Amino acid sequence: MSSTKDNTSGRSGTGTATALPVSRLRPAYQQVADQLRELILDGSLAPGDRLPPEGEIGGNFGVSRSTVREALRVLASQGLVKTVRGTTGGTFVSHIEPDQISDFLEAGIGLMSGSAALPLAAILEARELLEVPATAIAAERREQRHLDALHAATEREKRSRGRSMKFQEHRHFHGIIMEATGNGLLTMMTQPVFHVLRTRFLNADSPAEFWAQVDDQHEQIIELLEAGDGEAASAAMRDHLRYIRDAYREQ
Repeated sequence: MSSTKDNTSGRSGTGTATALPVSRLRPAYQQVADQLRELILDGSLAPGDRLPPEGEIGGNFGVSRSTVREALRVLASQGLVKTVRGTTGGTFVSHIEPDQISDFLEAGIGLMSGSAALPLAAILEARELLEVPATAIAAERREQRHLDALHAATEREKRSRGRSMKFQEHRHFHGIIMEATGNGLLTMMTQPVFHVLRTRFLNADSPAEFWAQVDDQHEQIIELLEAGDGEAASAAMRDHLRYIRDAYREQ
C-alpha cells in the first residue's frame, strides 16, 4: 500500500495552521492618496499642475468618485493639493512654502513630544546634531548683517525681563545662526524644535544667574563667528547646548 504526503499549505507537521506574514490592505481611498502622493513627490505632478477630473482619476484606479474625493481630502490635509472653485477651478498641486513645512513638523513633534516615542532627551540630542555642525558652517558663511543681528539679539536678551521674553530672544539668537548657514532646510528643521522646547518643556524656575551665563556664552559664540573659527565656534555651541539642558524638563 502506498502512502500519501500531506501537502496542505500553511500547516505545520503537527497539523496546526501556521500564521502567514500578511499585511492588511489599506482602504481604497488611502491607496489612491498614496499613489497620487508618490506622483507629486517624484515630480511627475509638479506644483501648479491641475489633476484630472475626479471621474477620470476614478477610472484610472477603478474606484468611485467618492473614493477619489476622500483621497483628495487626505492630500489636502497634508497641504499637497488645493481645490479651487469655479469654471476655471479644479484640484491643483500646491506650491509649498517653508513656513508650511515648519508648521507641519512642529505639529507632529509637539503631539509626539514627551511620549515614549519622543522623550525630551531625544529632542535635545537631535538639536545638538543639527546646531553644532551648523555653527561651523555659519562661521564660514556669515555676513556682517548676521553678526549685527546676533549682537542686537544678545543685547535685547540682557535687557529683557521674564522667562518668556528671554527665551524668545534666545531662540532668535539660534535662529540667526541657522540663517547664516545659507541652508534654508536647516532653518525649517530647527525652528519647530525651538518652538516645541519653549511651549512644552521650558523650566520656569531657571534663576537669573543661569540666564547671565547664557548671555556670556552667546557673546563667546559671536566672537568666534566673527573670527571665522568654525571649529571653535562649533565646540562652543556644543558646550552651550549642554549647559542649557537645565532650562528644560519633562512636564
